Amino acid sequence: MLDRIKRVAAGYPRQFWLLFWGMLISAAGGSMIWPFLTIYMRQRLDIPLTTVALLLTLNAAAGLATTTVAGPAADRFGRKGVMVLSLAANSATMLAMSSADTLQPWVILMAISGAFGPLFSVGSNSMVADLIEPERRGSAYALLRMSNNLGVAIGPSVGGFVTATSYALAFYIAAGANAIFTLLVLFLVAETVPQKQATSDQPQTDGGYGQVLRDRPFLAFCGVYTLAVMAHVLLMVLLPVYAKENFGVPESQYGFIMAANAAMVVLFQYATTRVTERYHHLPVLAVGSLFLALGTGSVALGWNFPTFLVSMVLLTIGEMIVVPTSTALTANLAPPATRGRYMSVYSLTWGIGFGIGPVIGGFLNDNLAPVAIWYGGLVMGLAAATGFVLLARGLPSRETKPTPTRAQS
Repeated sequence: MLDRIKRVAAGYPRQFWLLFWGMLISAAGGSMIWPFLTIYMRQRLDIPLTTVALLLTLNAAAGLATTTVAGPAADRFGRKGVMVLSLAANSATMLAMSSADTLQPWVILMAISGAFGPLFSVGSNSMVADLIEPERRGSAYALLRMSNNLGVAIGPSVGGFVTATSYALAFYIAAGANAIFTLLVLFLVAETVPQKQATSDQPQTDGGYGQVLRDRPFLAFCGVYTLAVMAHVLLMVLLPVYAKENFGVPESQYGFIMAANAAMVVLFQYATTRVTERYHHLPVLAVGSLFLALGTGSVALGWNFPTFLVSMVLLTIGEMIVVPTSTALTANLAPPATRGRYMSVYSLTWGIGFGIGPVIGGFLNDNLAPVAIWYGGLVMGLAAATGFVLLARGLPSRETKPTPTRAQS
């Protein structure tokens, strides 16, 4: 076992492992707050769930605007600067949130957080694609998800108890963790943006999104993937407040549901991706979306901690299938000169899903019934699965089948 771990570690460059450990630190701090943020805003600001969801939509909308700028910036000026800017801004925003107690400051802070938060994923995903050869990118993204989720396994388990005592302390810890990662990237991570080469086989590109917007198979994939993201985000964002308000599940107990999600990714993500990367990407995404649909829809049948835990397990299986597969597909489709722009458009799927999904859920909760949230999520996940099947059958793609690799012991 130890020899196998050493072989896996030796297969990736040192800079990749710096990102791995930095993401662990940042995720552990940040996840002490975000699973409980809807509860905090609802109690601290005394606002309806729809208003909470609209704040999340504002956060996502700000991210949509800045993500479109991040891609060209990462391609032209480098991945590192985009990452540092995102991490530093998030640290400062967390500090400010610790003392904001009215709606107006939260509107501003959620907009700032949304504007800078997604920039990190554009830079880091592009950097990994620069560092790692195509046939190993799926596994590389899986390892980074393991790191992030190991942090998430630690954060909510501790955060549930910290927030029960002091939300301000949890905000301070989250801000400090982001500050540490900022310093790691600033001083230890080297720039990886490919050097521009004017060759006959590499056409020159403009500074915008023209080439990406002409890539219809990629845009079709992004549209369908947004539905899968909406189903995923619906459970991750609204289940904490649903479980507490309707069934009395406290933050300290719900933290272990989130920890189960993270623990599954830590233990099984790499092995899952080693299996899924053997197959065509789009059918794999369809299967993963089915699990997202089952996980979200099954919440409608739940009533306590164990039943909600089962829903999280089903959702996590889908998450482990779709996230590395979709990121690797995007990296493989993107020409090196426009890799940041492709990653920006791919990141928009998360921004749009995060912005629309909770608002639909909040509307269903406030106007129909709380349980209607999960029927809506079930429809979203099933629509995504159907869309990926149709894409696999009807649309050509430059890279829907992984490159064969030698088996590793």
